[in-house]
Amino acid sequence: MLRSLLSLIVLLLLVSPAWSAELTKPNILFIMVDDLGKEWVSCYGAEDIKTPAIDGLAATGMKFNNAWCMPQCTPTRVTLLTGQYPFRHGWTNHWDVPRWGAGAHFDPKLNTTYANVLRKAGYKTCAAGKWQIDDFRVEPNAMDEAGFDDWCMWTGYEAQNPPSAERYWNPYINIKGKGSKTYAGQFGPDIYCDYLIDFIGKHKDERMLLYYPMVLTHSPLTTTPDNRDETDKRRLFAGMVRYTDKLVGKLVAALDEAGIREKTIIVFTTDNGTGGQRNQRLGHLVRGGKTKMSEQNGTAMPFIVNCPGTVPEGVTTDALVDFTDILPTFAELGGGTLPAGRVVDGKSFASLILGQTRKGSREWILSMGGGPATLRNGRVQPALEYDDRVIRDKDYKLWINAQGKPIKLFKISGDQWEERNLIDSNDPDAKAALKRLTAIAAGFPAKDGAPRYEKNPPQKWDQKPGIPGGGKKKR
Repeated sequence: MLRSLLSLIVLLLLVSPAWSAELTKPNILFIMVDDLGKEWVSCYGAEDIKTPAIDGLAATGMKFNNAWCMPQCTPTRVTLLTGQYPFRHGWTNHWDVPRWGAGAHFDPKLNTTYANVLRKAGYKTCAAGKWQIDDFRVEPNAMDEAGFDDWCMWTGYEAQNPPSAERYWNPYINIKGKGSKTYAGQFGPDIYCDYLIDFIGKHKDERMLLYYPMVLTHSPLTTTPDNRDETDKRRLFAGMVRYTDKLVGKLVAALDEAGIREKTIIVFTTDNGTGGQRNQRLGHLVRGGKTKMSEQNGTAMPFIVNCPGTVPEGVTTDALVDFTDILPTFAELGGGTLPAGRVVDGKSFASLILGQTRKGSREWILSMGGGPATLRNGRVQPALEYDDRVIRDKDYKLWINAQGKPIKLFKISGDQWEERNLIDSNDPDAKAALKRLTAIAAGFPAKDGAPRYEKNPPQKWDQKPGIPGGGKKKR
């Protein structure tokens, strides 16, 4: 009996370290939908639509109520890559690099990415979907320099190259080793998703970081392979949402088939609020909140984390998270080292999603944005020296205008639709919250930084109409 017990103890000692190491360095699949608010995700209370694959992740994982993005595309994407707020990395507003050029680009020599952090930690890395912060004609190695071993990307609309505008049907895609070309008769979202699935099959025995910045559900409205004859605008958008959900389910099934579902942490979110659509949520008609910083349609995005056996199941958390937290969280999960000499504003929430604590690491979160960026003195500049900002803690949310003045205060824990402005309230708790949040905001730079990059050589399309500040532009 004693001999058997000793043998069991020895066996456990031999097995446990390898098992623990596997859990502490999981695969990571990061899914980010383009332009979709909570009002279109049924597990967040969306009405008249079902998203069963996304709902399944929430039901068997952890659903966040208070995860903040930046309200526009470029600020969110650079923020999550770098772990820095826009006032620090400089991309405070939307700038469509392939379209507007002017030497701008995401410069990995001056900015750290979570992909580079995890690749140095031994991960195989792949991205598929939308990039838009580099022009691959000028920087054919941009994805590799940003930390990705493999990629299949819609770079964004390239000025003076009409076919490149297509991300859906007949998409114009850049694939590692193949360059950029049109894939006639094919549906882009299928290509990006299948590319990730193929990468999973090839590298299932290695640690992987998979970044899936989807092109869905951004405009223009489109049909999908499941509704080729649809013409109604509302049904078109609903079809795009349903196809998004279908692709999420397809990726989860691929992880199951590869036998690595329990070794993979899935993070599902969206980059900002919905653009131009509306839907019922929790009894309210919610308008798309892209570019806005209202709680229910602009800043607080769907955010779900799932990994069977590792992430607590069926948990809804009110912990505060914003997109600066992505880099430090992935670094902690993957055993990566944060960049030396560069500020990381975010805080890791790894212990929360691993079930080691029920409390998040944040006391407050921030979102900021404004109009599109402008070109000044040959460089991309923020639209304003100080863009509108919102900051919140557990209970209160403060709005600060472009002049740095507090203008609105809401007790968000009891007023999620932001209907009662308490900025002039004499309530002691409201006054204390105003003082507390104003003091935090006072610690931020009075002037936003400009994007950090070594300028690319001037291109023939840089000074054509279409550049903000230089002619009519498209959003």
